[in-house]
Amino acid sequence: MKTVLITGANRGVGLALVRQYAVDESDVIACCREPAKADELQDFAESSGGRVRIVQLDVGGPTSITALKSTLGDAPIDIVINNAGINGTPKDQSAARIDPENWVTTMRVNALGPILISQALIDNLKRGSEKKLVAISSAYGSSGKYFGEGYASASNRYAYRASKAALNNGMRGLARDWADDGVLVGILDPGFVRTGMAGESALGSSSSISPDESARGIKDRIRLLGPETSGVFQRFWGEPIPW
Repeated sequence: MKTVLITGANRGVGLALVRQYAVDESDVIACCREPAKADELQDFAESSGGRVRIVQLDVGGPTSITALKSTLGDAPIDIVINNAGINGTPKDQSAARIDPENWVTTMRVNALGPILISQALIDNLKRGSEKKLVAISSAYGSSGKYFGEGYASASNRYAYRASKAALNNGMRGLARDWADDGVLVGILDPGFVRTGMAGESALGSSSSISPDESARGIKDRIRLLGPETSGVFQRFWGEPIPW
């Protein structure tokens, strides 16, 4: 039986991943910032037959990440999925105006947090059988793709886009630096998912997908993750995304 750690596990894609891995009889360490308010996650954990363990984690807080490592000790972990993130809205993040504190917070949560978590849990990953480290990124982090006309929400997400580009760069570096340790790194865009992060625009869009659909695709990419795809920026169905 494999062990999977998932951050941002209380809603959206994170919660869908918790459910799908638990149904597949994996042990799941479900991390979220406020477990007491995570009603759906709590209910599922109680019905999971002990497969789901909820652990408090604020990915934007180094002290919280240190506490997570202390809680887990040396326990082997097969897959770490850095899913937690924020979009930084409705604070200003456009070509006309940037809210400085919001920019720093968005970078801390989306880019720095996953790197610190990965570093904190690297020995746990090395003790696991799969040694897979995954970052849930976004196509908006692509510097080679222009999100202009037709992408109104993206054109006002400078902080979010920069944070995901930084996340991609950091994970690409870990893919190279930890390759000799057998660690495989997945960098995945979850798609246009009908979640609170995507906002109202996703609800009525014919191109949007459910959290369950996204989670199934992500799981497939993780299952197929190997040396040839480690460090590659991909959509959840496997299409490479330009950096």
